[in-house]
Amino acid sequence: METLTPSAAEREGLSRSGFYRAARAGQYDRIARGIYLPADAAATDRDWVEAATRRPDGMICLTSALAHHDLTDVIPTALDAAIPRGSRIPASSASIAWHSFDRATFQLGREEIPIPGTDLTIGITSPERSIADAFRLRSETGYELGRDALKEWLRRGGKPARLIEIASRLPRAKGPVMQALDVLA
Repeated sequence: METLTPSAAEREGLSRSGFYRAARAGQYDRIARGIYLPADAAATDRDWVEAATRRPDGMICLTSALAHHDLTDVIPTALDAAIPRGSRIPASSASIAWHSFDRATFQLGREEIPIPGTDLTIGITSPERSIADAFRLRSETGYELGRDALKEWLRRGGKPARLIEIASRLPRAKGPVMQALDVLA
């Protein structure tokens, strides 16, 4: 199902007042300020929809990405979403923790995944990038998050060479990742 904003509805030939009347009549469900889904839309993660609509260049990262890749048992309290450093952090009504990542390494390990029940896609960090970020930002996430994710990733047959390659390109990541690999190997 297609997400709608009032301006997108205008482009489709529906006036703003007509769109808002349709929303009040129950034809559209309000996801967040200015973001709507058709009332008959399939169930979807509303935080993902808001993050993808507010910042199409953003991506899911850290604990949320590790949880999506089934590399942690931690349930994130908010959706961790990264945007390029220097970008405006959007106002959002959802439980989204916005993080600023360096523009030079922002695309490193980025993948695109569809948001179930919508026509949207959202960026997400790869398992290797997610683990490297957990080690790199261990003062925010805690050392255990990276270590436990790395253990699970290795148990599933993860290739340390790819992890080291990504960690080498990120600041403050290679050393802690190498130490953890030495201990776990």
